[in-house]
Amino acid sequence: QVQFVESGGGLVQPVGSLRLSCAASGIIFSIYNMAWYRQAPGKQRELLASITPGGTTNYADSVKGRFTISRDNAKRTVYLQMNSLKPADTAVYYCHVPGGSWPWGQGTQVTVSS
Repeated sequence: QVQFVESGGGLVQPVGSLRLSCAASGIIFSIYNMAWYRQAPGKQRELLASITPGGTTNYADSVKGRFTISRDNAKRTVYLQMNSLKPADTAVYYCHVPGGSWPWGQGTQVTVSS
């Protein structure tokens, strides 16, 4: 079955950095666009960044210049490097195939606080 397993979250101070990873299984990873999303309490899930199989990236304005999405097709893993973190970045972070109908993973909690 299709699974997305996110990891790498944690508690970090403002202006700190974290690198998230997401391992995908059950799909031919190398042919799909991949994306990172987040959902803060009481808010809708937000698309942050996407990457094509060839490495073309797009970012939401809220993270542009601070976050970098990348992928390793051989490892079936997508990454999100997050720099200059702000308290407003506190959320559960998920990866998924944009528009995909498979179940979502459990996500990884990122808390930015002093």
